[in-house]
Amino acid sequence: MFKAFLIKYAEIAIKGKNRYIFEDALVDQIRHVLKEVDGEFRVVKERGRIYVYAESEFDYDETVEALKRVFGIFGICPTVVLKDQGYEALSKEVVSYVKNMYGDREMTFKMDVRRVKKSYPMTSMEMNAELGGDILDACPNMKVDVHEPDVLIHVELRDKIYLYSEVIPGPGGMPVGTNGKAMLLLSGGIDSPVAGYMIAKRGVKIDAVYFHAPPYTSERAKQKVVDLAKLVAKYSGPIHLHVVNFTDIQLYIYEKCPHEELTIIMRRYMMKIAEAFAKQDGCLGLITGESIGQVASQTMHSLAATNEVCTMPVFRPVIGFDKQEIVDVALKINTYETSILPFEDCCTIFVAKHPVTKPNLKVIKRSEENLQEKIDEMMAEAIETAETIVCE
Repeated sequence: MFKAFLIKYAEIAIKGKNRYIFEDALVDQIRHVLKEVDGEFRVVKERGRIYVYAESEFDYDETVEALKRVFGIFGICPTVVLKDQGYEALSKEVVSYVKNMYGDREMTFKMDVRRVKKSYPMTSMEMNAELGGDILDACPNMKVDVHEPDVLIHVELRDKIYLYSEVIPGPGGMPVGTNGKAMLLLSGGIDSPVAGYMIAKRGVKIDAVYFHAPPYTSERAKQKVVDLAKLVAKYSGPIHLHVVNFTDIQLYIYEKCPHEELTIIMRRYMMKIAEAFAKQDGCLGLITGESIGQVASQTMHSLAATNEVCTMPVFRPVIGFDKQEIVDVALKINTYETSILPFEDCCTIFVAKHPVTKPNLKVIKRSEENLQEKIDEMMAEAIETAETIVCE
């Protein structure tokens, strides 16, 4: 029955003279995700509307699932597209549509006719009344309720006639790529994939850095992070994942610095390396999955000590979330089951038994002086030898 989808957007509509930029980005993203779906599609803008037309046989459920991952979409409306063959033909189509969609269920409805094509001989009000009456005559199970109907039946009279009543929720947000680019510090945990998803939802293109510590962390741990990047990429578009061998740096810090400061100092060098990749990739900021007080490295004192090494802004979208709120988002975007697989990353392998929770920045910097002999050279090598994997 459905050969097209009307795509509704929310925030884009208030963008004024720049709206076309956001609409074009949304169209591009829709085309990108539909490449994965069996079938041929045409995506077009028509007078403030975006339509997806199926040009061949297609998998309806697969298409809807793909569209539900496109940031910027507020609603997906499966639509029947009709030629204008006069009122009688339209009335038959509307009645047939209602019977097919709702059968014999007892329901209330309201007509919503929009006459964009002003040359049509009937007004919107007249068609609301006439079509509503035809439905009542043909479907005794349907009743009119203009205030709180169970279903709103939309008819849009344009060059063609568009008929729809279902609005499938989209993810909202802004089209990816309309708000710059940022670098995600991606681990194998629950929080960082959620953070990447949330920033991408605001229109930010993301790449990622993962710190690998072989042989202390396994290839399975690395593959777990690659899998997480691919899951986030279903929403954000392709992610360039930089896999950094961090083992030598961690062992050097472990050897030269007080163990209670290990986590903070290690984190500071991670941020430095991530920022180097961010500058290399044209990013405007860093993204982390830190939440205040969740672990020792995420107290206010620790976050301040970590931030001090960065010249770029650091975005922490889950900063005020408790763990369950983060888990809820992870479940929604299908990263949770992968995140809880039992393959440890470098942060958990080298954690101190009693990490400092209120680090003093002067003390931390004094401890880092012990690393001066080799640390710059080791960082340069880690950056130069990093593996880049395109995740999509």
